[in-house]
Amino acid sequence: MSDARIATKLSKVDKAAILLLSLGEADAAQVLRHLGPKEVQRVGTAMAQMRNVHRDQVERVMSEFVEIVGDQTSLGIGSEGYIRKMLTQALGEDKAGGLIDRILLGGNTSGLDSLKWMEPRAVADVIRYEHPQIQAIVVAYLDPDQAGEVLSHFDHKARLDIVLRVSSLNTVQPAALKELNQILEKQFSGNANTSRTTLGGVKRAADIMNFLDSSVEGQLMDAIRDIDEDLSAQIEDLMFVFDNLADVDDRGIQTLLREVSSEVLVMALKGADEAIKEKVFKNMSKRAGELLRDDLEAKGPVRISEVESAQKEILTIARRMAEAGEIVLGAKGGEEMI
Repeated sequence: MSDARIATKLSKVDKAAILLLSLGEADAAQVLRHLGPKEVQRVGTAMAQMRNVHRDQVERVMSEFVEIVGDQTSLGIGSEGYIRKMLTQALGEDKAGGLIDRILLGGNTSGLDSLKWMEPRAVADVIRYEHPQIQAIVVAYLDPDQAGEVLSHFDHKARLDIVLRVSSLNTVQPAALKELNQILEKQFSGNANTSRTTLGGVKRAADIMNFLDSSVEGQLMDAIRDIDEDLSAQIEDLMFVFDNLADVDDRGIQTLLREVSSEVLVMALKGADEAIKEKVFKNMSKRAGELLRDDLEAKGPVRISEVESAQKEILTIARRMAEAGEIVLGAKGGEEMI
C-alpha cells in the first residue's frame, strides 16, 4: 500500500498528532493549551504512539491543513467568523462555546474549567460541603463521564438530590457563576455578565446517568421514579444504553466493531438481546460471524457484573466515537437524522 493511501486512512486525531509533532514544542504547546483535558489526552496519546511516520504522510497532512485553512479564511479578513467555525468543527458547539467566548471576549479560564483537569474524587472533595445547588451546577458543567464518577463518591441521598437539581437546571445567572468561581479561587472575567449560561437539564442528567454503574443507576432511577414519574420517563427516553446499539446504522456498527476486542464483544453479547446479536452478526463477514457464534456457544456461565462491565466498555468507546463525529448514536430520545 502506498504512503499516500496510508495517509488517507489516518484518523482525525492521528492527523492532529502529526501536525502538532511537526510544529515543534513551543507552537504545539500553544495549541494544546486551548484544548480540554479529553482532547489533550487523546491527541497526546496519539503523539506518543506515533512510530515511523513517513515524510509523504507528514507532507500530506500539512497540505490538507493548509488547504482547509485556505478554503475557510484569508488572513485578517473575517477572522472572528473563522475562529468560531474552526473551533466549532473541531470541538462541537457545546465544548467550543466557552472557549470561543474566552478567546473573542478576552476572558480567562474559569475555576469551573480547572475542575475538568482534576480527578473525580478530588472534585467530589472540593464540592462535598458546598450547597447542593452549587454541587449540581458543578456536576452539570463537567463532562458526563467525569460527572458520573464524581457522583459515585457521594452517598445515595446526595446523588439523588444532585441529579434532581441537574434535571431542573436550565440557565444559570452569570452572577452565580462568578460567585462559584470566586469560591474556587478564580475570578470569572471577560464579558460573562452579558448573558446567561445554558447548563443542566433533563438531557444532561440522562448523559450523566449513562456513566453510572448499573446498580447505582438502577437505584437512583427507582428513587427518581418515586418522586417524579414523568421526569424518570424523560430521563430514560434520553439515556443511551447497550440495547440502543440496535438503532445505530450499519456503517456505525461496522466502525464501532473495529474498535472492540473479540473478548469484550463475546462477554457483552452473552447478556444481550437477540436484536443486538443479530445487528452485530449482520455487520460482520460470514467467517467472522461464524467464529463469534462459536465463541458465544463455547463461553460458559459468566457473572452479570462481567457482562455489564463489557457492555459499559463498548458504550464508552461508542460515546467517544460519537463525540469525535465518527458514528451517530441512535438512542430513542436522540435527534432524528435526515
